[in-house]
Amino acid sequence: MELSETFHALGDPTRLRILRLVAAARLNVTEVVSLIGVAQSSASHHLAKLKGLELIREERVGGFTYYSLAVDATDARWPLIRLARESEDVHGDQARLTELLRRREDRHTLNEKLLEPGQSWLLWASALASLLPKLEVADFGCGSGVLTQELSGWARHVTAIDKSPQALEQAKARLSRERRTNVTFVEADLHDLPTGLPKHDLVVISQSLHHVSDPAAVLTQAAQLLKPGGRLVVMELLPHTETWVKARLGHQHLGFEPALLESALSAAGFTDVTITPTPRDGSSPFRAFLLTATRPARPSKRPAKEARA
Repeated sequence: MELSETFHALGDPTRLRILRLVAAARLNVTEVVSLIGVAQSSASHHLAKLKGLELIREERVGGFTYYSLAVDATDARWPLIRLARESEDVHGDQARLTELLRRREDRHTLNEKLLEPGQSWLLWASALASLLPKLEVADFGCGSGVLTQELSGWARHVTAIDKSPQALEQAKARLSRERRTNVTFVEADLHDLPTGLPKHDLVVISQSLHHVSDPAAVLTQAAQLLKPGGRLVVMELLPHTETWVKARLGHQHLGFEPALLESALSAAGFTDVTITPTPRDGSSPFRAFLLTATRPARPSKRPAKEARA
C-alpha cells in the first residue's frame, strides 16, 4: 500500500520536481516556489502530501520551515526515489537550485563579514560611489529597478528604459520608496528609442542583451544616446547550454561570445573596448563578463584590448 501511494504521489510532475529538489538540498517554501514557479498554496499542498507519505521531513530553523528528503537506501521505496532523482531535468531545476544555493552562501558569508566590528561593506560601497563624478546615466532594460536604484545613489540623473510597463511600475514603486527624485522612466523598445532623449555620459546594459532579438541594433542605439567621449558598460553571460531560460525567463540568446559583441561595438562606432571575464565558479552553469567601450569624440581606430581575468 505504501509503495502504491508513493507511485501515485510521484505521478504528479510538480510533486516529482519538488521531491528531487529537496532531495538535493534543504529548502523552505519560498525557495521551492521560486524554483518551481507555482503559487505558494500549491507548493504547500504538494509538500504536505509528500510529508504525509513520510517522503520528506520538516524542521524549523531560524524562523523558517525547511524540508528535506526523509528516506534513505534502507527504505523499500528507495529505488523509486533514485529513479526520480536520476530522471532528465527538462525544466532546468538543478541549475536554478545551484544559483539559489550560491546566493544563499554569498549572503551567509556577507553576514559573517558584517558581524566584524567596524565592518560595513554597504558603507564602503556608498563611500566609493561618492567619489564618482555626477553623471547623466541611462539604464537599458531597467526591469524592476534594482540597478537603477544603485545608479541613482550617485548619478546626477538616471534615465531608466524598459519596454515592459509592468516592470516600469515596479521600478517606479521601488524608487519612490527610496525617495529618489533623479530618475526618469521611459517605456520604449531598446531597438528603437524615441527621438528627443537627452545625451548621456554613461549607458549601462546589465544582462539585457540576451533578452533582445538584435543586440547589435541595441548597441547602436546606445552609441546614439551617448555624448562624444561617453562610456558604455555591458554585463552579459558567456555561452551556456541552459535552454530552460528561454521558456522560463524569456531569454532569446544563450549567452554571447565576447568577440561577437566586441565586433558589434566596433561596428556601432565604439573604441577602447575592454573585455573582463568574471572568475569561473564551478558550481554554476552561468559565467558573466564585462565589456566597456567609449564613443569617441572624433573618429578613432584604436584596437580593442582584453583585460586579464
